Amino acid sequence: MKPRITAALASPCPDNPKPLILFISSSLLLTTLFCLYNYSFSPGQQGIIVYYSLLPSSGNVGNSTGTSSKSQCNFFSGDWVHCAEGPYYTNATNCEMDDRQNCMKFGRPDTEFMKWRWEPYECELPLFDATEFLELMRGKSMAFIGDSLARNQLQSLLCMLASVADPTKVAHAPFAKIRLWFYAEYNFTLGFYWSFHLVRSEDAEVNVNLTRMNVYLDEVDETWATQVENFNFLIISSGQWFLRPLMYYEKGKLVGCYLCKKENITDLDVFYGYKMAFRTSFRTLLNLEKFKGITFLRTFTPSHYENGYWNEGGTCSRTRPTPKHEMKLSDYFSELHSTQVAELTAAETEARKTRGPKFRMLEVTEMMTLRPDGHPSHYGHPASANIKNPDCAHWCLPGPIDTWNEALLQMLKTEG
Repeated sequence: MKPRITAALASPCPDNPKPLILFISSSLLLTTLFCLYNYSFSPGQQGIIVYYSLLPSSGNVGNSTGTSSKSQCNFFSGDWVHCAEGPYYTNATNCEMDDRQNCMKFGRPDTEFMKWRWEPYECELPLFDATEFLELMRGKSMAFIGDSLARNQLQSLLCMLASVADPTKVAHAPFAKIRLWFYAEYNFTLGFYWSFHLVRSEDAEVNVNLTRMNVYLDEVDETWATQVENFNFLIISSGQWFLRPLMYYEKGKLVGCYLCKKENITDLDVFYGYKMAFRTSFRTLLNLEKFKGITFLRTFTPSHYENGYWNEGGTCSRTRPTPKHEMKLSDYFSELHSTQVAELTAAETEARKTRGPKFRMLEVTEMMTLRPDGHPSHYGHPASANIKNPDCAHWCLPGPIDTWNEALLQMLKTEG
């Protein structure tokens, strides 16, 4: 499949006219979503599949939903439409691409999952223009902070920019926590900081099934916190690593745990740890004396295990987006999502008082909930590797994750 030409088009998919939709009030719009989300990690633990929904953000967290005075459009309220155009790049493109997300390299037989574009209800989401992005970033810097899904988005961006420029690797090693690329022609630095809990964490106990971890909820991970003060843009995210057994520490003392099954230790839910990690991270950014940049929270995205749990035969074999009418509500996921949003809102409110850094939201949860077809499944490794469990959490490259960077570019443009 040939990559698409990334010229800015008024209508990226002209063969798909936008349907007429009547809006009474965006604050009254309820989008009902359904997805299989699994957070069972131990074979000895009863698995739980969560069916969920969420309300799209009707408020404006520092223009977090992609709207501004320059562009009155919520890029994140919409639906997927079929588009015959090819992807921005292929598995043969000379760019940074983890084999585990290089689905076509390892023989994924279908290509339909690459032929859908996200179409906002109220406007068009332009195609990604690599030259425009790099010109916008001229003389600036951007860093992705988080786990392997943050890296997934970063590598999508590197591949989307590959048609225009080839960066120099400044700091790079296969297992390094810090990676930096430099686009000399544009004086643009792009970075990745590996930090799956955002706060300090370490292995507490290792067994054959899963590692229990100590998470220090009030101590930021210095891997990134000591490095980002001079960056212009940060994209911060975290999620799946909070859904495993964790020992929670505050002020150096054990305050509780999640899924630890230990006597005389307070049971604390996943939302508590998630809340405190983001709170500590955002407060750290607020207190960095020189940091005046913009932080984008990339919201949580689901895994899509069906017909079983991740370690009990669950699969993700769909080849098309899931229609919205197949979705339904779960309080569990709604709270996980709202936990992120609440901490971002609090940080933005505090920043406005002190004229501190800005906080925005890259709200990809709804759009990715509808894409169970976008995961690597068994196509992130050679068949000879004989890996039993499919990957239904990360996203194929190329694939629907490229939409995150289409939206990111438009949001950056509204920031001037």
